[in-house]
Amino acid sequence: MTRGTTHVVGAGLAGLAAAVKLVAQNRHVIVHELARHAGGRCRSYFEPALGLTIDNGNHLLLSGNRSALDFLGQIGGLELLTGPPRSEFTFCDAASGERWLLRPNNGPLPWWVFSANRRVPRTYARQYLQLGTLLFASEGDTVGDKLDSQNDLYKRLMRPVLLAALNCDPAEGSAWLAGAVIRETLARGGQACRPLIAAKGLGPALVDPALAYIEQRGGTVRFDNALRAFEFTDGRLTALKFADETIELGEQDNVVLAVPAWVARTLVPDLAVPTEYRSILNAHFKIAPPVSLPKITGVINATTEWLFAFHDRLSVTVSSADRFNETEREPLARQIWTEVSKVAGLNAELPPWQIVKERRATFAATPSQNALRPKAGTRWKNLFLGGDWTQTGLPATIEGAIRSGETAAKLATAAQS
Repeated sequence: MTRGTTHVVGAGLAGLAAAVKLVAQNRHVIVHELARHAGGRCRSYFEPALGLTIDNGNHLLLSGNRSALDFLGQIGGLELLTGPPRSEFTFCDAASGERWLLRPNNGPLPWWVFSANRRVPRTYARQYLQLGTLLFASEGDTVGDKLDSQNDLYKRLMRPVLLAALNCDPAEGSAWLAGAVIRETLARGGQACRPLIAAKGLGPALVDPALAYIEQRGGTVRFDNALRAFEFTDGRLTALKFADETIELGEQDNVVLAVPAWVARTLVPDLAVPTEYRSILNAHFKIAPPVSLPKITGVINATTEWLFAFHDRLSVTVSSADRFNETEREPLARQIWTEVSKVAGLNAELPPWQIVKERRATFAATPSQNALRPKAGTRWKNLFLGGDWTQTGLPATIEGAIRSGETAAKLATAAQS
């Protein structure tokens, strides 16, 4: 072990990724977590209303998410992801009942757009060329500036995809961030777009193996450990004040702060962070899905946006869901179930259900909010930031969170060298 200790504050995916990276390099690491569990917004828990273990949010990875997949490979969770053997996405129009299968070909040359049975119905190959404008967008551009929102390509593909990626109305969303998503996935061809989900839960795939990896390599994880304040002296972070103790930092010690943006702002003087957030709503229904139902279905013309079929439940995700923050839960559950039963081909009464509302799920990925994201390094030479709200070059995603933690770990390692 090196002489210095790196204190990682926060055991969400960014903090866990930082700790994994550090212990793999034989660094001494202590992780401090306010809650009694790890994972942050990507965790699994037992839900009494369903009698099932569920995730607090439905999250989708793509085969082009290299940082996330490398992280999973390192901790031993990669085999717990499941998905189709090739890139394909099922969509359903809840209003008309029409269904289609989007099938990008492998390789960066997108010949699939010339095949009517691979692209979105009633779209034309030339319309897909417009997506290239996102790749060259400036940081001040919105998606609305770059894409025609009136054609079927936007309504039936780009709007649902970018709504999920940006977690804000795509028309106001950052075209620069949207372009980053396209560049790392669709622009690289179908081999980078294969959808992957943690069929047994986010905890077993992403969180539990990471905790085991950290502890097996000499790291320590302290739960129920509330950080109250930092102390700074002469350009350095010199102490961590917890509820029950104060930890003085030595010359070789440093800190990775991987907590939500609004918490980080209370701890670090003059830290600029995003100030606008959007909610995400997830609805879970305890019912076995039909065998023929795809693992993931995109839904348009409905409240339901993405339908996930797990072995013991059907789960729905609705992005940018602030409009439902004060909505009564049971009428909303019935409304969503009506859509789900139609899409899934079920003739069943409302099963046991639960709705989970994450009111500040992600920052609003608009140009103005993206401009507020801080870099991983700070003016304090031993303090580094992790979180999907930092400058990752991506919207607030699992890929971005893991990438941010690894960036912070790299800077922390360099500071100890």
